[in-house]
Amino acid sequence: MTTQISAAVLRQFGEPLRLEQLTLEEPRADEILVRMVATGVCQADLHVCRGHIPAPVPIVLGHEGAGIVERVGAAVKSVAPGDPVVLSYQSCGHCPSCWSGHPAICDNLFAANFSGMRADGSAGLRTAEGEPVGGRFFGQSSFATHTLATERNIVKVPADLPLELLAPLGCGIQTGAGAILRALAMKSGETALVFGVGAVGMAAVMAAHLGGAAVVIGVDIHPERLALALDLGATHCLDARQVDVAGEVKRICPRGVDVILDTSGHKDSLTAGLASLAQGGRFGFVAFAENSGAILNAATLFNGKRLQGIVQGDAVPQAFIPELIALYRQGRFPFDRLIRTYEFAEIADALADTAAGKVIKPVLKFPSSPRPG
Repeated sequence: MTTQISAAVLRQFGEPLRLEQLTLEEPRADEILVRMVATGVCQADLHVCRGHIPAPVPIVLGHEGAGIVERVGAAVKSVAPGDPVVLSYQSCGHCPSCWSGHPAICDNLFAANFSGMRADGSAGLRTAEGEPVGGRFFGQSSFATHTLATERNIVKVPADLPLELLAPLGCGIQTGAGAILRALAMKSGETALVFGVGAVGMAAVMAAHLGGAAVVIGVDIHPERLALALDLGATHCLDARQVDVAGEVKRICPRGVDVILDTSGHKDSLTAGLASLAQGGRFGFVAFAENSGAILNAATLFNGKRLQGIVQGDAVPQAFIPELIALYRQGRFPFDRLIRTYEFAEIADALADTAAGKVIKPVLKFPSSPRPG
C-alpha cells in the first residue's frame, strides 16, 4: 500500500519549486506516516534551493512540519493514529553525541538530514513513472501533504493549540531559544546581544528576556524588526547601517556583553561581536558559511572568550518543544507574533517573501482533510 501525495519538488538549484503528484511508501516498522496540516518555511530551505547547502535533486524540502499521525509502524510506541505532532530534525540515536544527550550534533547529522534517503539508501518517494525523488530532508520533507518521520524527530503536542502555530517550533524557534537557554546557557543577570532578528534571532531575544537578562541588544538592518524586538524583550536595538555596533554596545555595556548569538552569517557580525564580548563571554553562531569571509583572529579569544558553533540550539526536541509550548501558554514566549500564514499553493510567495525579508516566519497551511477513522 502507498499514499498519493502532493509535494513541492526542487528539481534544479535556482529554479522554482514544482507542485507534483508523488507516491509515498508505507511506513516501515520504525516510521510514522503524518498528514501535514502546516509547515514553517526556514532560511535553510532557501539555502538548499540556491545550492548553498548540498542536497541531491530532485528533492522535497521543508523541515518545520506539523500534522496528524495517520499510521505507525509496528515498532512505534510514543505516538498513535490521530495524535497531533510537530516534526523536528533527525538524528541517528547510536553515536556518542546522541548517547550523551546532544543529538543536534549527531555524528551522522548530514546523512540523516540532507542525503534525501533513508539510512539504507532508499528514497521512499517516487513519481508516477517510478523516478526516485529525495525526501527525508531533516527527517521529514514537510513541503508535502504527507510525510514519513520517526520517533527520533517527532514530538506529540497538545490537541487544543493550532498546528499552524506550533509548526515553527521544530527548527527556527527551537534554534534561537535553545541557543540562549541551552547551548550558551545564559544566566539571569547576564547581558546578551543578538545579531539578526529574524525568526531565530527573535526567538533568542524572547529567550534572553524570559531568562532574566539584564540587557538584551538586538542588531538588524530592518527598522520594523527592530521595533518588534523592542516589544518582545530587547532593551536596546541597533541598526547596523546607522551606528558603529561595537562602539555602541560598549557604551551600553562598558565591560562588554556576556552572551552573543549571531544568526546573520555576516563577517561584520563576527568582527563587531568579538569586539563587544566581555572577558569570559560566550559567542555562539548558527550561520557562518564558507564563503562569508568571516576570519577569526585567535588572539581575540585569549582572555577566556569562547566562540561556539550551534546546531538546533543544542536542544532535544522531545524535551524542549513542550517547554516552549508551556512558556507560550504562560504568555512568556509569544512566538505567535512572528508568524504569517500562507496556503500551500502560495509556497512560491512565501519563499519570495522570506528571501526579501518581508516576513519573519511564514507558515504554509495545507488543505484540510478528515482525520483517519
